[in-house]
Amino acid sequence: MAPSRDFYETLGVSRDVSADDMQRAYRKLARTYHPDVNKDPAAEERFKDISEAYDVLSDPEQRRRYDAFGPDFRQVPPDMDRQTWARARAGAAAGGGGHARRGGGPAEHVYTRSGGFQDIDLEAMFGGMFGGRGGGRSGPIPGADQEAEIELPVEEAYAGGHRTVTLSGPDGSRTLDVRIPPGVTDGQRIRLSGQGGRGGDGATNGDLYLVVRLAPHPRYRVDGRDITVTLPLAPWEAALGASVAVDTPGGEGKVWVPPGTSSGRRLRLKGQGLPNPRGRPGDLYAEARIMVPPKLSDEERQMFEQLAAVSTFDPRRQP
Repeated sequence: MAPSRDFYETLGVSRDVSADDMQRAYRKLARTYHPDVNKDPAAEERFKDISEAYDVLSDPEQRRRYDAFGPDFRQVPPDMDRQTWARARAGAAAGGGGHARRGGGPAEHVYTRSGGFQDIDLEAMFGGMFGGRGGGRSGPIPGADQEAEIELPVEEAYAGGHRTVTLSGPDGSRTLDVRIPPGVTDGQRIRLSGQGGRGGDGATNGDLYLVVRLAPHPRYRVDGRDITVTLPLAPWEAALGASVAVDTPGGEGKVWVPPGTSSGRRLRLKGQGLPNPRGRPGDLYAEARIMVPPKLSDEERQMFEQLAAVSTFDPRRQP
């Protein structure tokens, strides 16, 4: 398994970065590495790393745990302090660590990003804290957190809803009814409390985190919470200005096209991007694309010829 990256380094920020500065850093990186923009084969994986780092560090509680425990923060029981965790890791290292199960000790299964479930030997990790064969347990063993991915269309990420998810693991398949909150973004985690690894000796189960991946869409390009949609325009609409309909994930909207609009111009619909339950929603950008009739009628051809005869406009010689 690849070594864990430092989330702060992934975002290129210092450990004392403010929430606003971190968001700006994330948006800049997301625009650079989004697969719809960057066709480098490595860009998609880089974008996933950036999204994961921001999702953790933008949540105050997850950031606190990450700062305290580092990349292992998801495996640390909620009521364990930093000193106890350090002693547990030291005991695991002294006892050989790894994934070998000593004396039939307890193991949990964790879903890894590389795919599949991986056994983590809790007895080896925590040394003698929970006892082993020949020694009694000193207490219950909390279940480990787990992680899996869920792919959503943009419309479902926008509106939210319910989704039935089937997960496969070493103990067979299980089906869960998952509530999708409105406005989830690519890389965001949906927490299912108590649906992770089973706890031992009556301890609480771990949590299951579903990592959202937005499916490619034929019309929408998503960057963080901002959405871009292509807006086809007739030449006269672009030249004279017009109010035209535009598709949005929330339904049909209207946008005013200023006179003299050229292809590539982005018209902003404020707040019409992905919703944000904790802050400002994203924006929707309608990107103008001027279309000409594929086949001209005789009257249309005559009018275009008249325009060509009187116009001094040269699109190849713009200032």
